[in-house]
This record gives sequence, structure tokens and C-alpha cells, in this order.
Amino acid sequence: MTFRPVAATSQAQPTMEGAGVHLHRVFGFDDPTLTDPFLMMDDFRNDDPRLYSKGFPWHPHRGIETITYVLEGSVEHSDSLGNKGVLRPGGVQWMTAGSGIVHQEMPSGDAKGQMHGFQLWANLPSSLKMTAPRYQDISRGDIPVEVDDDGTAIKVIIGNFWGLSGPVDGIAAEPMLLDVSVPPGKRKVLKVDTRSNALAYVFAGSGRFRDASDPVGIRVEKEFGGQELNIRDMTGNRTLVRFGSGDEITVQAGEDGIRFLLMTGRPIQEPVAWHGPIVMNTRAELRQAFADLNNGTFIKHKAAF
Repeated sequence: MTFRPVAATSQAQPTMEGAGVHLHRVFGFDDPTLTDPFLMMDDFRNDDPRLYSKGFPWHPHRGIETITYVLEGSVEHSDSLGNKGVLRPGGVQWMTAGSGIVHQEMPSGDAKGQMHGFQLWANLPSSLKMTAPRYQDISRGDIPVEVDDDGTAIKVIIGNFWGLSGPVDGIAAEPMLLDVSVPPGKRKVLKVDTRSNALAYVFAGSGRFRDASDPVGIRVEKEFGGQELNIRDMTGNRTLVRFGSGDEITVQAGEDGIRFLLMTGRPIQEPVAWHGPIVMNTRAELRQAFADLNNGTFIKHKAAF
């Protein structure tokens, strides 16, 4: 057994996307080889509807898969072919854009105004860039959960772990996506595929991943008593941990426990030509994609829903 060392840690950075949605970019638009097969991840946890209600109006995708995981609130999605659905708390949508799809994602908060969740982009290999689009909408009740004797709880969204199989299937990079909660003070060892890249995104509590420093909160502005204060937000640590090679990771939970997404996937190791929501292998393929958008031939297949 070989423990994976921590290669790097980083903090998610505030940004805006869509029609003015305030979110935090965990990674993306940097060197894609560092997170291959994953391209980008956004943390869209927000408690102020004014900062997310305009959502993500109609936009295209080609050459990638998007994974949306909702914790609180809901996301209504629809596409140009008439497919519609609502992603509710605890649910996951894995959308294979493939050859091309035009869709919109419109968030709604819960009774407290909370809209919490994440979106992860995964690359497609060249052989599947132009595959037919499809959706896999998974409700909370369909995601298996295992609770260990020490109280550690793991939701298996995709992949196989602790004898459980996630409900998402047919994904090229053979990824694993887990939602992991470790109780205060507990130490946990988790097996991972030695051939895969591995990332952990801490979004509650704190802890140590072997030689990693403690994840810390980021400075944010919050209103209290009518005044804007700069404080260190510890409600969601927003720390990304990128691991080196090995077949196990270990985590030591802090005094408040720790919750994180664990993502692994086998690198595709192909050239990446990327512009906005379209990711191909060459600049020529990118130019063709935008030409298709302009001349009305972008949609090649009807999306399976």
C-alpha cells in the first residue's frame, strides 16, 4: 500500500458566471494536465438569491461532460430539444454534451434562500467528442450511502467503493466521485485507483491529508449589524487538495469533523483546445464548432433523457 502525498493545495476563488451568478472557481482555465480528466469545478454555494437567481441562460456545450451535485435548493434545466427536469437536494445530473447541446440551468433557493452545490466538468476523449448527448438524472434516494463503524459516511455517486456502486454509468475516464464525511478527530484511509488522478475538495470542517497543512477558510465580506466586515469564513473551507501517486489517501479530521468531495479519474492525456463551454482537441475543431453554432448545424443528435 502506498499513501499518496499531497502535491498541492489551493483556495477556490470568487468569480461570476452565467447571467451574474456569484460563485467560487475551484480549478479551471489553467494547466488541464494537473487535473486530467477533470477540466473545471465551481462551488456555487450562496445564501442570497440576488446573487444567483438569474442563473445560466441558454448556452452551448460540446466535447465535455458536466456533473452537477445539489446540496440545497434546486436547479431547473431544459434544452433546445425540449428535454426538461429539476435537480433537487442530494441529486446529481451527469450530462454528456458530446457532439453538442444547447441548454439552460436556472437555480432556485430553498425556504432559507440557500442554493448550494457544485458543478464539475470532465473531458471526453477524442473518440467520444462527437458522441450523442445524454443525461443521467439521479435522485438523492438512488445514491448509495455507507456508514462505517467510526461514523464516517460516504455517498458513492459514481464508481465502486466499499462494495457499493454509484448509479452513474458509462463514463469514459472511469471516474470515482464520493461525498465523504469524517467525524471529529477520526482518521480515515481511503483506497483509490493508482492509475487515476485524485483530488479532494473540502467544503465543511477542516482536517489534514497526511502532510497537508490544515485547510483554512477564506476571507469574505459579510454584513453584520448594518456594517460590512471582513471575516474568515469557516462554514465551507473551499480548499482543493491535489494528490501525488499512490493507492491510498489518509485524512485526519479536525475538531469539527471534515466533509469533502473525493474525485478520481484516469487521465485522457490528449491535447486540449478550449474556448468557453466547448472543449475539443484542436483549434480547427474549435473553429468548426463555432461555425456550426453560427450556421445552425451545432445539434447533431437528439439528447437522450
